[in-house]
Amino acid sequence: MQARHEFKHSLNYMYYVLLRNRLRAVLPHDDYVGPGGEYRIRSLYFDTPGDRALREKIDGVNRREKFRIRYYNGDPSFLRLEKKSKVNGLCYKQSDSISREESRLLADGDLDWMVQDERPLVTELYSKMKGQLLRPKSVVDYIREPFVFRAGNVRITLDRDIRTGLFSTDFLDADLPTISAGDEIVLLEVKYDAFLPGFIADLIQVGNRRATACSKYALCRTY
Repeated sequence: MQARHEFKHSLNYMYYVLLRNRLRAVLPHDDYVGPGGEYRIRSLYFDTPGDRALREKIDGVNRREKFRIRYYNGDPSFLRLEKKSKVNGLCYKQSDSISREESRLLADGDLDWMVQDERPLVTELYSKMKGQLLRPKSVVDYIREPFVFRAGNVRITLDRDIRTGLFSTDFLDADLPTISAGDEIVLLEVKYDAFLPGFIADLIQVGNRRATACSKYALCRTY
């Protein structure tokens, strides 16, 4: 499991347009974008009854983790169960495939199928759903434009039109009503392995923005 540096910045719409134009002029998109250079992501996040993942994110706890299920462009035929961890400022991500039926059972709180499952991430999630009462908590929708650069394994993403399903966890429902989690908020995420090339560090400088602990999950839960 590769450790990654990760920084997030909140942008207003003017800075978003400026940075997007810069990035499009210099860096390629990743291989999975559509004709417009973007794709839509829908995620279902898990949390405890006391909102541990949310509180630790807001408080900037040094060691924290969160689980989610996600799919792309409204197509739930390919779903991923993911765990994101942050330790001493470094990020780690584990993932495994999960079926549509398994994700439906998870969203409904049915855990019986997980008991004999041999996938390590499913086993860990089952343990925490039993021990910490981790449960589906929030649906998060957004549009992502991803840029990549091989040296340093750099990935830069611009996430816009961030929307929340409020109290619904039926993330497989294509017609699930969602509302904006914040007008004209765009999140810039910068991820890399050992180093960030200097020209990219210069490229992403716009305004007086600072790194922030803001996340799409936190935006949607605190809307």
